Amino acid sequence: MRARLFGPSKDDVWTQFAEAIDGDFTDGGFFRPDVVHAKVGEWTVTLDTYTTGGEAQATGGGAPVTFTRMRAPYLNKDGFGFTVYRAGLFTPIGRLLGAQDIEVGDAQFDRDFVTKGNDEDKVRALFGGERIRRLVSAQSSIRFEVKDDEGWFQQKFPAGVDELYFSAAGVIKDLGRLRLLFDLFAETLHQLCHIDSAYEEDPEMIR
Repeated sequence: MRARLFGPSKDDVWTQFAEAIDGDFTDGGFFRPDVVHAKVGEWTVTLDTYTTGGEAQATGGGAPVTFTRMRAPYLNKDGFGFTVYRAGLFTPIGRLLGAQDIEVGDAQFDRDFVTKGNDEDKVRALFGGERIRRLVSAQSSIRFEVKDDEGWFQQKFPAGVDELYFSAAGVIKDLGRLRLLFDLFAETLHQLCHIDSAYEEDPEMIR
């Protein structure tokens, strides 16, 4: 009855997702988020959720917001980084005012997404393939980027390890979307190696 009224639960969908990608689902219980771990070659991809805004709510601010995120640490060979997200209502105005945005060479993709990076040639090489652009476009909401090792995981990242990172507001319970997101991570990690910006090795994260 509950499934008919509200759709499948997150636990059910994430368990199916873990099985589909030969990964492991861990129920976090009351105090920790549920987590899916899966391997792509030597890399480990992690799916979980996090919540922001609790402090603001306690002081009369906005309600907490839960995000779904996927992450994969890897050995960054040359410091290359990028960020890509869907263009919004004010994106054309920003472009007219000179906001920096790298065109990857596909007219539809360049209209639909804002793409930034610290090496224009490598951004174009990374997003030059049709498959990776199609996988990015399959996500209705996306912020996909390389995060350096100076944030949350500063104490866990060995030198030279960065993190391929996706986040979107809400809890994703669409099995097809999760599978396409995992495919995007796999494709991007392999392409980062192809453009000589990643090592195809386990980054040996400190647990």
